[in-house]
Amino acid sequence: MAVTAKLVKELRDKTGAGMMDCKNALVETDGDIDKAIDVLREKGLSKAAKKADRIAAEGLVRVALSEDHKEAAVVEVNSETDFVAKNPEFIEFVENLAKLALTTKNTSMEDFMAMSFDGGTVQEALTGKISKIGENMNIRRFQKFATPGTVYTDYIHGGGTIGVIVGIKTDADAAEIETLGKDVAMQVASMSPRFVNDNEVDHKWLEDEKEIARQTLINEGKPENLVEKILPGKMKSVLKEVCLVDQKFVKNSDQTVEEYVAESAKALGKDMAVTEMVRYEVGEGIEKKEEDFAAEVAAQMGK
Repeated sequence: MAVTAKLVKELRDKTGAGMMDCKNALVETDGDIDKAIDVLREKGLSKAAKKADRIAAEGLVRVALSEDHKEAAVVEVNSETDFVAKNPEFIEFVENLAKLALTTKNTSMEDFMAMSFDGGTVQEALTGKISKIGENMNIRRFQKFATPGTVYTDYIHGGGTIGVIVGIKTDADAAEIETLGKDVAMQVASMSPRFVNDNEVDHKWLEDEKEIARQTLINEGKPENLVEKILPGKMKSVLKEVCLVDQKFVKNSDQTVEEYVAESAKALGKDMAVTEMVRYEVGEGIEKKEEDFAAEVAAQMGK
């Protein structure tokens, strides 16, 4: 079959690969577009492998909500540079992944990567983006929420550097709790609580924090007999900082988040309680590579 310019353009539109790559793939497959796509994906895998050792610590967080706000999903996708994170194609890719996460019952990344997406799988789509855009990328994590009796709200900060989902257990609808939900989600974004309330506090984390506090007091020269007396009050203060409902409400420091929620519930005449939350921040916990621009230029000149 003759490889026409129209056929090359069609393949390029579908894959985003270079013009000559598309032409060569079509020649190799005798003009069969589906087989040519497979060839390009295989070559994309090769290109992606070369980029896999690059650190992808920039990127984007996106949230998707069902129409009734009774389901929610969040996803983080990393790229090497902030420039790519602002690329419209990359943004659309992450937004579509969040929408896909909203439909899934999978909890493992392996299962998510194998889901059908954009004419192939999520993994194949990611490989295609790496090949086309030319940077290492990584779908780092995702989470889906769908607890019965819960209404979800979200907040995206900094264009997608931080994404938050908050779950409110209530019989109110999404419109009725919109302001409350947004306020609490912004609280999570700004104050980074670790837990919703003290019932969720991880025992090991608490014991580790208690030991740190104990050693700090000892290092400050506090007598041993006083340390154990001071410790309970100190830990109470720590819990107020890390538990969302016990934090001072950022929009009114005269009340806690729990008091703000109770006040709003009373005004609406419906029960409300914050029961779930998640906060994703792009690149948190990823060790970023320190770039030495002068050394990089010198190395390039020495080639």
